[in-house]
Amino acid sequence: MTNPLAPSWLELPADPNALVPSVWSHNSERADSGELTIAGVTATELAARFGTPVYVVDEADVRDRARGIRDSFDREFGRIGSSVKVYYAGKAFLSTQVAAWMIADGLNIDVCSGGELAVALAGGADPARLGLHGNNKSLAEIDRAVGVGLGAIVIDSLIEIERVADAASRHGRVQPVRLRVNSGVHAHTHEYLATAREDQKFGIPLADVAATVAQIRSHDSLEFLGLHSHIGSQIFESDGFAEAARRLFAVHVALLADGPVPELNLGGGFGIAYNGADVALPIDTLAANLADSVAQLAAEFGVPVPVIAIEPGRAIIGPSTTTLYTVGTIKDVLVEGADVRKYVSVDGGMSDNIRPALYAADYSVRIANRSSAADAALVRIAGKHCESGDIVVHADYLPGDVQPGDLLGVPATGAYGWAMASNYNYLGRPPVVAVRDGEARIIVRGETEEDLLRRDAGLEPAFMKDNS
Repeated sequence: MTNPLAPSWLELPADPNALVPSVWSHNSERADSGELTIAGVTATELAARFGTPVYVVDEADVRDRARGIRDSFDREFGRIGSSVKVYYAGKAFLSTQVAAWMIADGLNIDVCSGGELAVALAGGADPARLGLHGNNKSLAEIDRAVGVGLGAIVIDSLIEIERVADAASRHGRVQPVRLRVNSGVHAHTHEYLATAREDQKFGIPLADVAATVAQIRSHDSLEFLGLHSHIGSQIFESDGFAEAARRLFAVHVALLADGPVPELNLGGGFGIAYNGADVALPIDTLAANLADSVAQLAAEFGVPVPVIAIEPGRAIIGPSTTTLYTVGTIKDVLVEGADVRKYVSVDGGMSDNIRPALYAADYSVRIANRSSAADAALVRIAGKHCESGDIVVHADYLPGDVQPGDLLGVPATGAYGWAMASNYNYLGRPPVVAVRDGEARIIVRGETEEDLLRRDAGLEPAFMKDNS
C-alpha cells in the first residue's frame, strides 16, 4: 500500500528491485543473481575494489549520448541548410578522460574557469575547440585563454570587452568572442537554475546589445561571432528555447546591418530523468523542434540560417553515472503518530551530492548487491554529515528488508555530483571509476585522510617528516 508520507509524484512500484530504464545508464541491469551490474561489472566487485561511496561512470553510455546529440543536431540543422557546434559543458563533470572522449567523439568543450581549462588542455583538447565563459573571468584566466588560442570567449560584461581586447593585442592575435545575452526567457525550472531572468548576474540586457556589440567591433583584436543565451537547466520542453531564439533573432538580424554575425548560441540545460516521474524530451525531438523554429525565424526575417551552437552537459554525463553507497544504520521514524518513514543512512551524503540539499532535487535508489521479495517500504536515504538536511534521496521505495551492509545504487549522479563535491566534515571526495565491457578503472582518484591533512599548513613540518 502507498505510504501517505510519499510525495504525490512517487508511485508504489510493482517491483522495488526494478530499474527504470529512463533513469539508469543504458548498460545497467540486474544479473541473474539479482545483483546490479554496470557495463558487465557487479556492484559488489566495484565496492570491494574501490570502496564506497564511489561514482561509477558507464563509459559507453556517455559516449553514445554525446554522439547521439551531435548526430541529431547535425541531421536536423543540416536539413535546414545550417550546421551545429556542439560544446560539452564541462562544468557538469570534467576529467582528462572525459575531455578526451568528447574530443574523440566530435564535440567541442565549454569551460568556465582556469581549472577547467587546464583539465581540458591536459586531456589533449585542441584549444581551438574550446570555449570559455563566466561572469567574472580573472585577468590571468583571460590571458591564458587568449594565449593558448581558445576558439571562443564569451563576453559577459562591458569590462570584459577591454580585458579580452587588451590580452589579444598583447598576444598578437584576433580573439573570437560571443556576447552573453539575458533574453528574459524564464525556463520552467528551479529558481536557482533559471539563468535568463532579468535580475541576475549573467549577461547583457537585450536593450544594450547593439551598443555592446559596437564596442566589441571597435577593437581590431576581437572577432564577433554572435550572441550567446542560456535560459536555465533541467528543462523538459523546447518552447523556452524557441522563445529565446525568437528574441535573439530579432537582435541578430539588426546586428547584420553593421557586420557579419555567423553564429547563434542557444546554450544547454536539456533535462534528464532522475526518477520514474520525470519525462525528458527525446533529443531527436528537441533537435527537430529547434531546427524548425530557427528555420521559420530565418524565413520570417529573410536572412540565412546562422551556425547554431549548443552546450549540453547534464544530458551527456548525468544519466551515465551511478553512485554506490554502503548502508550503515536504519531507523523507523513514526511521523505525526501515524505513518512510518524508514531512514536509511549511508556512508556518503551532501559532500558527494549537494543537489538534494541545495535544490531539493529528487533522486531514486535501488539495493545494488541483491534483489529481494520483501514488500516495498518508503525510505529516505540520509547521509552521514552533521546536518539534518543531509539527504541523498528524499523519497523512494525499497524492499522492506534493506539492512546494514547492503549496497545502494543512486542513478543519474554524473552531472554535478563530483563537480560540486566537498570535504565537509573532512570526508574525502570519492573516486570516479569508468566501466566498460566488464572492465573497471579509476579516472579520478579518491581522497584519503592523508590527502586532507597534507593541505593543513599547521601540520606541514611534522607531517612531511613522518611521511617522507
